[in-house]
Amino acid sequence: MSKYKVIANPAAGGGAGRKALPIVEQLLAGYGVDFEPVLTSFPGHAVEIAREAVLKERFDVVAAVGGDGTCNEVINGVMETKAGGDHHAAVGVIGAGRGNDFGDALGIPREMHAACRVLAQNRRRRIDLGRVVVDGMRPGRYFGNCVGIGFDAIGTIEAAKLPRLGGFMSYLVAVLKTIFLYYQAPLTRVVYDNQELTQPSLLVSIMNGRRIGGGFVMAPEAEVDDGYLDLCIAQKMSRMRILALVRHFLKGTQASQREIKTGRGAVISVAAVEGTLPAQTDGEILCVDGKQIEIELLPRQLEVVC
Repeated sequence: MSKYKVIANPAAGGGAGRKALPIVEQLLAGYGVDFEPVLTSFPGHAVEIAREAVLKERFDVVAAVGGDGTCNEVINGVMETKAGGDHHAAVGVIGAGRGNDFGDALGIPREMHAACRVLAQNRRRRIDLGRVVVDGMRPGRYFGNCVGIGFDAIGTIEAAKLPRLGGFMSYLVAVLKTIFLYYQAPLTRVVYDNQELTQPSLLVSIMNGRRIGGGFVMAPEAEVDDGYLDLCIAQKMSRMRILALVRHFLKGTQASQREIKTGRGAVISVAAVEGTLPAQTDGEILCVDGKQIEIELLPRQLEVVC
């Protein structure tokens, strides 16, 4: 029987992670799952717990109970063990955050009972991961869902300031605030798949999954095991035009608009020719003033329960 380490972030979803853990424990116990629960205590703690769970405690599944940031930490902890030991583990997801976009990309239900049933069934799938390096600071960080540069990153910062608003609504309000707070469009050079694009870019989104913020469909055709990262690049535009494009991002139809360019690649670089680059990955801020961001795809590197 597989052993499960269940890592819950009590701060996820404005406290939803803490409330979810007793429910998860009851449901998994009902399914006869052999599990050990633990709460994180500080940012980055899930990385340490996941690493120890695999290398020293020999758990077979490490499950994140929280949002995309918690999933990101668990992914990084598990991936760190691949070079450090002979025992490997799969990652599980029970969404208790605001966006839960990584779980959506895996087809994991948002409803708690259904998500626990999926986890208990322990069916595995291998998916692609990305790795992002900012200004040459290696080894960088793994990500399961996205890297967002520019407008996206500022929106993530603003969403974190709205703990009382749940889920998608906090991101929508943050986007509306960011329209007026972040009007910079640094001159960027984006290189991908033997193509190069230099322009003032309001947003550069690199996607392994399909959506961000619980409902903004940045890459409607993305698949987590297709061997590519999908790009969505928005050029500089007026505030009113940004507002008009919001509905397209909600439907995933933004590629039809003249200000948007899309593409795919396995190795992508984004450089600030003029200005600086704020960036986030899976809802966690990478930098606020980066100059060079390198992203690579790692095909089918992570085993997930989904």
